[in-house]
Amino acid sequence: MTAPTPLGVRVLPRRLFYGWYIAIGASVVMFVGVGIGYYGLAVFLRPLQEEHGWSNATVSGATSAYFIISGLSGALFGPYTDRHGLRLMLPGFVLMAAAAALIGRVHEIWQLYAVYALLAVSFGMAAGVVINAMMARWFVRARARAMSISATGISVGGVVLTPVVSWLVDRGGVALAGPVLAVMLIVIAMPVIAFVLVFDPREIGLRPDGLAPGAVAPLRAGPTEASQQRRWRVSAAVRTVPFWGITIAFVLVLAAQTGFVIHQIAFLEDRLGSRNAAALALSTTAFGAIVARLVVGLFADAVDKRWLTVALFVIQGSAVLAVLHVESRWATYLLTLTFGFTIGNVYMMQSLLVGEIFGMVSFGAIFGIVAMAAQAGSGLGPFAVGWLEDRTGSYMLPFTLSAAITYLAAIAVVFARPIPDAARGSATVPTPEDAAGG
Repeated sequence: MTAPTPLGVRVLPRRLFYGWYIAIGASVVMFVGVGIGYYGLAVFLRPLQEEHGWSNATVSGATSAYFIISGLSGALFGPYTDRHGLRLMLPGFVLMAAAAALIGRVHEIWQLYAVYALLAVSFGMAAGVVINAMMARWFVRARARAMSISATGISVGGVVLTPVVSWLVDRGGVALAGPVLAVMLIVIAMPVIAFVLVFDPREIGLRPDGLAPGAVAPLRAGPTEASQQRRWRVSAAVRTVPFWGITIAFVLVLAAQTGFVIHQIAFLEDRLGSRNAAALALSTTAFGAIVARLVVGLFADAVDKRWLTVALFVIQGSAVLAVLHVESRWATYLLTLTFGFTIGNVYMMQSLLVGEIFGMVSFGAIFGIVAMAAQAGSGLGPFAVGWLEDRTGSYMLPFTLSAAITYLAAIAVVFARPIPDAARGSATVPTPEDAAGG
């Protein structure tokens, strides 16, 4: 059965390709969904320790479990997304709101882990994989530009929500911040999901990139239409070198990146004098992510995405090393801004590399597996950093290791070369029923 046409399709001006409304709507959804499920966890790290007397490793372990479970959830629901589109987004956000509201009600360690697990499952249902799968179907030639818009909501969430959550925690603890975030999820994300988002352009009679029926995309560097329509079995994808180049690279870089982000406020609070000043540094990181992602999105479709990713990884590792060895407040803010220039593009490059190599039709299934592994890296990072900080009394060793791991990721991603069409076998084009989720 075909889903009813969303209100946005009927009322939004048609002079603009509807895919751009999809990109903006996805950005709004990511603003609250990933803004809370990523940057919010960094703000909660120290208050949960202080309110309950838990160790850094204990709370970091819950954060690590969140990333691992969200990766498993995304991999589980990825094939379902390929077949059925956005059906799980609304129930996913309901569960996410419930989990956010419960964070401030935990009193035992097992409760914290249970609530973070619920938050992780809901994230896998409603956010990362499904949003990226949707964007991969709406755009091919302008995919980087479109994803730079959709993913900007993540960083806007960091800029806006980090100081807001920090302020709420100062006023009423996590018990106040959690329910307020839950209300934001309901009020902001759900209307967009219900009235704007469409999984596949063919559901409303359109083609990717706004091409007219029967029109042929202009020749240029990048993926071919046949490669984008090829169906991949996961078992075939995992036998390719590019799959492992992408997977290993992003496991490593996201372990390092997430470990730094989650501990950034705790690390900088003493240097900058207060939690609010440290939260401002995290907001600066998120602001840098917004600027750099939009800039990179303008040209990423026309360049070799592997070497662009290598450059981003090298800059990120160098920024982490540098911030360890400065004491100046303004140098700290400048380096966290530089780190933000890279973090804004790492997740986007992961999506772009998977989409370019494995196409749009099986994107959810393939990206779900890659994201599951990468989220495992994201989960290991915060715990490893917290564990090492507990034992050494300093962030020097864990963040130095984080930088070294980022450099290794830069080497691994070089192996993520596009697969020539001749090596792919024959392409199979999905039916209209597939496009509509039938």
